[in-house]
Amino acid sequence: MIILLLLAAAGAAAQTTPADREQMLLGRIEKLEQRLAALEAKATENPTGTAEAAKPNASQFAPNVADTRPEILPAGTTINVNLDGYYAYNFNRPFPAMNSLRAYDVSSNSFALNQAGIILERAPDLASGRRIGGRLDLMFGQATETLQASPANERRPEVFRHIFQAYGTYVAPLGKGLTVDFGKWASSFGIENNYTKDQWNYSRSFWFGFLPYYHMGIRATYPVTGKWNASYWVTNGLNQTEDFNAFKSQAVLLNFNPSAKLSANLNYFAGQEERTVNGQTPNGRSHILDSYITWHPGDRWTLALEGDYFISRATGSSAPRRVAGGAAYAGYQFHPRLHLNGRFEFLDDSGGLFSGTAQSLKEATATATFDVAAGFQMRWEVRRDWSNIAFFPVRNDAGRARDQTTALLGLIWWFGGKPGAW
Repeated sequence: MIILLLLAAAGAAAQTTPADREQMLLGRIEKLEQRLAALEAKATENPTGTAEAAKPNASQFAPNVADTRPEILPAGTTINVNLDGYYAYNFNRPFPAMNSLRAYDVSSNSFALNQAGIILERAPDLASGRRIGGRLDLMFGQATETLQASPANERRPEVFRHIFQAYGTYVAPLGKGLTVDFGKWASSFGIENNYTKDQWNYSRSFWFGFLPYYHMGIRATYPVTGKWNASYWVTNGLNQTEDFNAFKSQAVLLNFNPSAKLSANLNYFAGQEERTVNGQTPNGRSHILDSYITWHPGDRWTLALEGDYFISRATGSSAPRRVAGGAAYAGYQFHPRLHLNGRFEFLDDSGGLFSGTAQSLKEATATATFDVAAGFQMRWEVRRDWSNIAFFPVRNDAGRARDQTTALLGLIWWFGGKPGAW
């Protein structure tokens, strides 16, 4: 067809001027190009008339994976894992090789597995229309023995030993949204908490070891304003998954965030914590007043203060026993991957509620944290504890010393989809 058109154009060219012939040829070529483009477009839209149509379409035989694969985790669900271990050395060389009054760095001159944990969480998301959520924290290792305590405060500690947290959440459509949790959750008393990667130091303070680790019950939290949050708890007690005296404890917590650089908490707890024996429950009460404040004066500095007061009576008429004191923290970021944190604390244990001996305790800790890679930290720490009496064991159990000094290397791994602090 193209050849015939060209011949016709050549015949007509003999009867026209060169300019006319050139214009006619250009017009015919343009029309041919338009026809070819139209044919190519048609072949692309309907390839059954081309050679490619003979090739089978793979989607006709293979199922659509995106449509048929079962959903393993609902949207917004994360699985998170942590592994926390250390080597510590006590210069008192105590026998047995244990660091006194320590919550997590218990072993001396030994490689130790502090904690292995798994967190499964799906938080509520009002933006997506989801008002329910839940969280489950499973814990294994030495920290489990610290947090779950013993039959002294649990009726059946072996049943709940590896469940650090397990609670369901519902955000009720009341006002700005009332968040209600039911189950077992980590205590908010004290500035320190469980997961080492989120803490100032590797070792925990005396106050972490004294204040409650967890509660079982129901709690409600409401954003009073954009800067104030208030919570109310009804629980079985202090570190009680199962109640052992049939009296419920209560707590009120206030959180204030006036700016991105400053936050403060004021927490109050009251309960009847004595155990029922032979059907009789002592009517003494326990009260905790706990407060802490965190300040970021600059991009590299973080400062914090904690103050605590605890008073308890075995019976309504017995003399009170008290524990009081506080802690100060300072952190400086030398490099995006290198941090140096310090802590100093004082705990007046005149009633012997924490250590079993009437004494005044102090400690100072320096910790360097290096982020080797995302999800992997190394921590070097030196800590010195001292008392106003000879309390700390020494080599071969040949008496007691007024102080103990330890050095520690900690290694922490974590991964999963949960952002921020765990």
